Amino acid sequence: MVPEHGAYTGAFIDFGEAEEDVTLEGIEDFDTMVGKHQAIIASSSYWGEQDFPTASLKVIWQHRSLPLVFWSPWDRPYEQSKGPDRFSLTSIIAGTWDKYIDDWADAAKAFGKPMIVVFANEMNGDWFPWSGIYYGGDDWDDERENWKGPENFKTAYRHVVDRVRARGASNIKWMFHANNYSYPLDTWNFAPAYYPGADYVDWLGLSVYGQQFKDEPWANIPSLVDWPYQEMCGLDPNKPIMIAEWATGEFPHSGPKGEWIKQGLELFLKRYPRVKAAVYWHERWQNVDQSYSNLRVNSSVESLQAYREGVANPDWLGNLILRALSGAK
Repeated sequence: MVPEHGAYTGAFIDFGEAEEDVTLEGIEDFDTMVGKHQAIIASSSYWGEQDFPTASLKVIWQHRSLPLVFWSPWDRPYEQSKGPDRFSLTSIIAGTWDKYIDDWADAAKAFGKPMIVVFANEMNGDWFPWSGIYYGGDDWDDERENWKGPENFKTAYRHVVDRVRARGASNIKWMFHANNYSYPLDTWNFAPAYYPGADYVDWLGLSVYGQQFKDEPWANIPSLVDWPYQEMCGLDPNKPIMIAEWATGEFPHSGPKGEWIKQGLELFLKRYPRVKAAVYWHERWQNVDQSYSNLRVNSSVESLQAYREGVANPDWLGNLILRALSGAK
């Protein structure tokens, strides 16, 4: 259930290249480190793997957490800013991958437990191959009165959700998940242009990243969330909002990461009342220039302490609120 008061805490815990190497030990170690059970555990299901992550999701439910699955139409080698691959939106719309979608849906139904699924996150950026920039961008369709880039995304999104629902996978809640700011920052590329409609969405999601690379500027939480939060609220007056990914790196001569985390955990609860979950992106990677981007909560003593103290607030809910089945006693 969506909490009436407070919000769920959750994490993605550096689950490998395909983001699905989920282990119970890894989740338990994270819980111990931050001093809080995670209500939501995020992982991915890349179309390039051509599988359903049953084993990973069973581990997450074994931990009594809700799976958040980023179901991404992306092929190996999973390189960003390369444009469409064999899982293009046009091929999805044409039905090329209907069997895979149906098989995935059947496996999800067989899994049976509740899960939140994101189809093709951060579509309003320019880094993933499903970005509207690769599908017509700001080309205006006079007949349909819409921009072709976002419209192709909406059509593919609806196609996928319709097929999954037709297979009876009613245990899935769907999340529309945009980046906080659009790249490019043009009207045609704003999140509302991609919104597939209330009938196709149960949660609204935002990615909120601070400084990810050493040459990027530092930014505080209000500057990253205020306007995008209002944009999300404008899509629907009632749907819950999730900070589906949030993190910042730790860099010399940059802003204080501990203070940034503290501010996020405070403001998500106080300043943005429709936020009902926040999932921290606990990952570290090496860049092309051999530098590291360390977004993990334990990148420093101060960072970990800020996270531990923040999620200790009882309004950050570490356990799921479960609704009893109809007729259950």
